[in-house]
Amino acid sequence: MTTIIDGKAVAASIIGAIKGANAALRAQTGKKTGLAVIIVGDDPASHAYVGAKSRMAKECGFFSVQHTLPKETTQDQLAALVHKLNGDDGIHGILVQLPLPQHLDAETIIQSIRPEKDVDGLHVANAGKLATGDLKTGLISCTPAGAMVFVSRVHGRDLSGLNAVVIGRSNLFGKPMAQLLLNANATVTIAHSRTKDLSSICHNADILVAAVGRPEMVKAEWVKPGATVIDVGINRVAAPEKGENNTKLVGDVALAECAPVASVITPVPGGVGPMTIAMLMANSVIAAHRATSLKVPKRLSTLLLAE
Repeated sequence: MTTIIDGKAVAASIIGAIKGANAALRAQTGKKTGLAVIIVGDDPASHAYVGAKSRMAKECGFFSVQHTLPKETTQDQLAALVHKLNGDDGIHGILVQLPLPQHLDAETIIQSIRPEKDVDGLHVANAGKLATGDLKTGLISCTPAGAMVFVSRVHGRDLSGLNAVVIGRSNLFGKPMAQLLLNANATVTIAHSRTKDLSSICHNADILVAAVGRPEMVKAEWVKPGATVIDVGINRVAAPEKGENNTKLVGDVALAECAPVASVITPVPGGVGPMTIAMLMANSVIAAHRATSLKVPKRLSTLLLAE
């Protein structure tokens, strides 16, 4: 029988560990984990995401600060705020909500965040540490880290002998996900839009991770019987069954037809999505422990490969 992973339940267990770690930090140092979130402009989706992150930070007991800037904010103004937060000892994590307005250079801003405060795991220093196998001092991009928690819970920490296929090669997800799988000793293939005979490559995967942004692209015949399927796609499509002009969220995997073939599969929504915010909170509390020279609690470090 296929197991459909409940991402909300897994995320809740992680949040429980984070709350405990933050309480221990405060008891030993008198400080809370400090997280600063920056949002520029008035994009409704971005504000919804930021609101969810800020609420979760407060639920975890963090010192949470949100900087909401007008869309006319200049590059220099945004850079100055990041510089100020870099130097604030009470802030352990800095997150700049993407996308930024088009007149701003997002990459320059992201790379200006001090790597030890880069809780999104997007700085080249953190990407480089992941690429070289240093999981003890870097911070891992949140969505791949969350997906890897699922993989580890199913297969354990050592993936020796397993074939993994990641569909998608983005810097945000595909590449770090492949690196995490490789660091766990899986044999990894990265597939993308130029890959030939994609369905056959996917059918060889014991672990199949889809992150391409194409609704329900992965069909049942692509899935190896008994495989673990991780769906990272979030696509909004028409839902006429709900009424005119209504929509619904679907993943990159055709869940209804692939679930009977797979042994484990993540749904959309409710799979990887809830893990992203949980891993952001985890990165923040890990950064706070490192900043205060405290050892990351074992429950959290084991989960996130932080030590």
